[in-house]
Amino acid sequence: MTDVLIHADTIRSPELRHELPLSVPDPLLYIEHDGRRFAVVTAFERERIGNAAPDIETLPPERFGIDELLRGGTPRVEAMLRSYVRALREIGVTEAAVPKDFPVELADRFRSEGIALSVERDLFEDRRRRKSATEVAGLRRAQRAAEAALDAARGMLREATGDGVLQLDGAPLTSERIKVEMQRVFVAHDVVAEDFIVAAGAQGAVGHHMGSGPISAGEAVVFDLWPRDRETAVYTDMTRTYVVGEVPEELREYHRLCEHVLELTTAATRPGVNGRELMQTACDVFAAAGYPTQLTKKAGEVIDSGFFHGLGHGVGLEVHERPWLSVVGDDLVPGDVITLEPGLYRAGYGGVRLEDILLVTEDGAETVTQYGYALEP
Repeated sequence: MTDVLIHADTIRSPELRHELPLSVPDPLLYIEHDGRRFAVVTAFERERIGNAAPDIETLPPERFGIDELLRGGTPRVEAMLRSYVRALREIGVTEAAVPKDFPVELADRFRSEGIALSVERDLFEDRRRRKSATEVAGLRRAQRAAEAALDAARGMLREATGDGVLQLDGAPLTSERIKVEMQRVFVAHDVVAEDFIVAAGAQGAVGHHMGSGPISAGEAVVFDLWPRDRETAVYTDMTRTYVVGEVPEELREYHRLCEHVLELTTAATRPGVNGRELMQTACDVFAAAGYPTQLTKKAGEVIDSGFFHGLGHGVGLEVHERPWLSVVGDDLVPGDVITLEPGLYRAGYGGVRLEDILLVTEDGAETVTQYGYALEP
């Protein structure tokens, strides 16, 4: 069994948050050795960690002589480094796997003390792919919050009037006004959304343009939402597109094709299917309709119209993580949480994107998103 070391806080480290389902703002040393789990952590967090993960043995740095070191004039950082080395020696760690962002300072010290470290990106990414029941519950809460926020946004679009720039309550309807209302919904549902997309017109064809300014009738408004459940730190991700007033035929075709691709790829999602296969299905549909895609463009060509991004990605403690569903893909496994997000765009004009989130099961997939695809709000 491979020994594991993680040194981080659980707010910025998805690797540690997966092992320790608790918000801990200060870095700690997490250790796995011989089937046991340890955390070298101050008394400030020991009780909370014990309650959240009773199988983790919490070890105070006092046990490894930090008091004597500090009283003897050793600088605090050096004292912690020495305490960590002593902890690893007592536990018996001589070599270990670490995540990709393990601190260089700590790695240098451990290696100088004869402890061999290897960066194992795949090991830690694979651990996080199979979501726990707690993480799935957080995903569902975040998704319901996203849907409630979209309900509020659609209400504003329906109430807006005008043939040009839409008006609501005597003032122009803007992306900013909609975001304020959606944030209120997020807060009420105890989720966090540092930012999200409400992009109208040509902005909707610019990848992750967050959107700003007034919204006009007859143009597509792309809503891409990825709130994070506060309790578990698990994200969701969903996208819908709406047009107020008369819908241009170009946008209606985009929407029809995206909905068709979403239907096909959802039906094909199951364990063992490679994300590249699902991407191919999407590109085949779009290419047959005459649109460029990532799989039909020439090597080295950069496209900004058509289907210029991947079909989807994993979601969990990061909003973009494995498995990938793009030019390169992963074989899906039970417990994966993925998005399917087909889109069509014309640079300078706008576009349509639809995105659902799915949980891969033992024999297929569950669509966690519970929201319709209507183009009119």
